[in-house]
Amino acid sequence: MDICKILENASKCSVNTTECFMVLSTQVQKISIATLCGLFGTLCIFENSLVLYLIFSSPGTRRKPSYLFISSLALADILASIIFVCSFVNFHVFNKTNFSKEMFLLQLGGVNTSFSASLSSLLLTALDRYISISRPSEYKLLMTRKRAWIALGVLWVTCATIASLPLLGWNCCTLNSTCSKLFPFVDDNYLSSWVCFIMVLLGCIVYAYAHVLWRAHQHVAYMEKHQVQVGKQNSRMRMDVMLAKTLVMVLTVLVLCWSPVLVLMIYSIFAGLSIHLRKVFAFCSTLCLLNSMVNPIIYALRSKELYSSLRMVFSQFRRQMKASEESPEAESTHKSSMIET
Repeated sequence: MDICKILENASKCSVNTTECFMVLSTQVQKISIATLCGLFGTLCIFENSLVLYLIFSSPGTRRKPSYLFISSLALADILASIIFVCSFVNFHVFNKTNFSKEMFLLQLGGVNTSFSASLSSLLLTALDRYISISRPSEYKLLMTRKRAWIALGVLWVTCATIASLPLLGWNCCTLNSTCSKLFPFVDDNYLSSWVCFIMVLLGCIVYAYAHVLWRAHQHVAYMEKHQVQVGKQNSRMRMDVMLAKTLVMVLTVLVLCWSPVLVLMIYSIFAGLSIHLRKVFAFCSTLCLLNSMVNPIIYALRSKELYSSLRMVFSQFRRQMKASEESPEAESTHKSSMIET
């Protein structure tokens, strides 16, 4: 593949050059990628849809800004799963090349928008916990539902705008600049800017959670030291501490799943990538789906409100199943008694 060797100085923008980015060479690799995407994507859509249902079916959770941000995270993960799995499998497994440059950049923009919104939703949740822990007496005044919706609107518009820049003209074909070694038609400068944007978000989240954990540790130490009767305020503090620890677990999973992808993106900007590293990048990309799949599991296990709602849903489902099983028996008994009469 001689044409692929010139990608390091690339201004090659023909759709035919996308074949150079189809790095899965064996059937085993393609089946493995398809299996991972299908499994992670299906579970991610089901779990995050369940989280959205649990939040918005309960008046107590859908009114809280914290759960509005978690809803945004779940929605972003659902969109990321659908767009990522469809475009990724079509490209790497089925090797579809019957698309235009604009169509590929539109799909890439959708993936970038949803994953950026997922990370940004975690940032808003971190800021929400930061305010709740650092200024508990003013929390309800500072974090209202109206402000939460405005913040979510700004979040999604910003992520969509940044992700659509390649489609709007910031690509190596329009600028005749150096193309990325990982993505067709993507300008190296745009990729480096997007990576910097993601790193800034991660840095802000880490800073906010570091403060949250410090304050949470202080609250726990105070309650254990004084051993006072836990009142309404202390109960709320314990809930905040619980939610903070939950979201730190989410952040830890996020960093572990995204670190390989970000490291390879940064490496590709400064050095050439072998075919082996491109295959590694393809498999590491599925870790992003794994992150989106694990988040709802952490909510269900750590959030008492969502866990209670989940148990209630399952109990209602069992009652309905039991009633549907008993109803045919009752009907047959009624018919037999009519016949005897």
